[in-house]
Amino acid sequence: MHPLERIGRHRLEQPLGSGAFATVWLAHDPELQAPVAVKVLAENWAHRLDIRERFLSEARLLRRAGSSRVVQVYDIGELPDGRPYFVMEYAGGGTLADLLADGPLPVREALALTSEAARGAAALHEAGIVHRDIKPTNVLLHTAPDGTRRVLLADLGLAKSLTQASVLTLAAGSAGYRPPEQAEPGAGIDERADVYSLGAVGYELLTGTVPGPPGQVVPPRRLRPGLDADVERVLLRALEPDRTRRWPGAGEFAAELDRLAAAPSVRPARRLDRVRGRLTPLTLALAAVLAAGGAAVTVTAALHRDGTADDEVRVTDATGRVSLRVPDGFGRELRDSGWDPRALGLAAGHQPGLAVADDLSRWSDPKAPVDGVFVGVGADGDITAKVKALAHSGCRYAGARTFADADWHGLVRSWNSCPDGGSVTESALVPAGGATRPQVYVQVRQRDGDDATDGVLRSLRVA
Repeated sequence: MHPLERIGRHRLEQPLGSGAFATVWLAHDPELQAPVAVKVLAENWAHRLDIRERFLSEARLLRRAGSSRVVQVYDIGELPDGRPYFVMEYAGGGTLADLLADGPLPVREALALTSEAARGAAALHEAGIVHRDIKPTNVLLHTAPDGTRRVLLADLGLAKSLTQASVLTLAAGSAGYRPPEQAEPGAGIDERADVYSLGAVGYELLTGTVPGPPGQVVPPRRLRPGLDADVERVLLRALEPDRTRRWPGAGEFAAELDRLAAAPSVRPARRLDRVRGRLTPLTLALAAVLAAGGAAVTVTAALHRDGTADDEVRVTDATGRVSLRVPDGFGRELRDSGWDPRALGLAAGHQPGLAVADDLSRWSDPKAPVDGVFVGVGADGDITAKVKALAHSGCRYAGARTFADADWHGLVRSWNSCPDGGSVTESALVPAGGATRPQVYVQVRQRDGDDATDGVLRSLRVA
């Protein structure tokens, strides 16, 4: 089939994005003399009447919302091959996810953007629609010629009318942004489901990380020291697992965010040095564990001996997929609930991982001596390239070497004379024998003594 060049009167210029069910194109409308976005159902789903109806339902719901805070639909049509499409307002300022590529935002900006997104959700709710998938990639930015920025909600592919939402039977939404009632088939949802998702967006704008599972969200001030206590309180109320304890609606949440953004106590702070001001490469991994995860419980004392040497302990993550041995002195405290690979510059998500150390509370301070290990399994992207790009300010680079044993091979880079007086190694591993998955990121931090890195890597097991 020949590639598309035009859809209706619209000349296609470039793809803006592609998902499982559709592709969105940047196009030019000669009548409006303006850029537009055209969303087209994917060929492989054209024969599925249920998918086709869901696609068309998104266009109808966007049109029904009729708000300047929600992407506008201009037209709807059908290609010669029968695939439906619809034409939308083009937002050329990117998404909130694009802003997050440079790290957490200044506090006032993060609060204001979250408030604008919440007001967009309130407009949907007033039109009798619940979004069900609010996340940074679905919040668009439109920049007017005068430089003013407008926040738009987009992608209503999972949206439902509120009358239907009370009897929904299928789980939906994206991990990290999805409230517990939306993850349970048959639970029924209302406007407060979107309030939870908005709270997760605000949390990520302020910390640079996706919240952990409902009920296991790490307080944002632990990831961003100095954050105002009222800001933390407002976000955590939005992220309450029990919806009766959340903000009653998106409008009320927005009003509180606006109040905080205007408060003198909220300083117009800089962007945490693009994530690496307070969260240096020494602390990125642990911050990722705290944010992706969960177990905000620190397990203290001996972990699993399992036949290991007397001076070692074996630790395992919450999924049971990742295990390794560490020196006995490292095995005092464990966080085992996974990580978000975005901390290393990879695609966001929730992957297996763990951090174990003699004192995890000190890991975030590069001047505090600590002995510990972080391990994270990667999905998409190239961990080796990311490890090659890492630098540790204040440490002396000691060079790179290869590691190889019966199970793993990869790159190990080392630094010593760090601000804490100790050393750090960064490793990127892939299975021995030529497989490219799973790839694993390992960070070892220790204050003195023999380097534990090779022993840790040799003991690593990933199911």
